[in-house]
Amino acid sequence: MTELRVAFVDTYVLRRAGPTFEVLVLRRASGRSPGSWETVHGTIEPGETPVQAALREVREETGLSPLGLYNVSRVESFYLPQADAVALVPVFAAFVDPAAQPALSAEHDRAEWLPAAKAAPRFAWPRERRAMEDLVALLGSGGGDLLDDALRVC
Repeated sequence: MTELRVAFVDTYVLRRAGPTFEVLVLRRASGRSPGSWETVHGTIEPGETPVQAALREVREETGLSPLGLYNVSRVESFYLPQADAVALVPVFAAFVDPAAQPALSAEHDRAEWLPAAKAAPRFAWPRERRAMEDLVALLGSGGGDLLDDALRVC
């Protein structure tokens, strides 16, 4: 029987830029889908919560330490045929210092900070483009505003 599991996280790295924010987009260097643009994502390790995985993946892939992590109130999914499993992917937004510059891991060879409207079409995966709508709706002012107490994880 097909398994359902929370196995991965997507984390959008954001920095405040005036009244709104910019999104960090990363270009894959090699391995899976080289040359494609993506957000930070990765596997949830055994014993790790999705929140812990999101923070770890941001540090590993960008060298950045989030000032705040938000639940984007969205869960994506996709099918893993080799495991006959449906993977659920909690989505987070990590705000970093406005002057932050990433130190990329070997997984990526390029990074750019873009306004949300320019970041969305750059992403290769449709789930990433769809998530941008929620990011703008929830955090477009550069924070969680009235929903901050419900969305902020740490």
